[in-house]
Amino acid sequence: IRLKFLNDTEEVAVARPEDTVGILKSKCFPGQESQMKLIYRGQLLQDQARTLRSLCITDNCVIHCHRSRGSAAAAPALPEPGPAAPGLPLGGGTLMVPTVMVVLALGWYFRINYRQLFTAPATVSLIGVTVLVTFLAFGLY
Repeated sequence: IRLKFLNDTEEVAVARPEDTVGILKSKCFPGQESQMKLIYRGQLLQDQARTLRSLCITDNCVIHCHRSRGSAAAAPALPEPGPAAPGLPLGGGTLMVPTVMVVLALGWYFRINYRQLFTAPATVSLIGVTVLVTFLAFGLY
């Protein structure tokens, strides 16, 4: 297993598939187990009893290592993450495209129902903005 650190250095650790995360920490970082955080495929390896095999860690896999400054006992325990919800997390960035689409839909609604309010340049601008937003939406997703 390759252990990669924040300063882009790497070390090779020899481990068996039946070794646990706790055993790996004690082998590679004796006396510093509580300060070390191991990350594999974006997941923090918190459960010390999980085996490397159960985490699908095989030969030549990269585990990112981070040494925290304080002890882990002083940090509050984080709850075990459950299964990830499908899709993107809810936030301002993920709501931007649907919001713009609703505004565009309202623009087209008013363009179709109140033609007298829209001049030719306004209609061309609405078409251009719609095409631009469509390309951006397909590019994001």
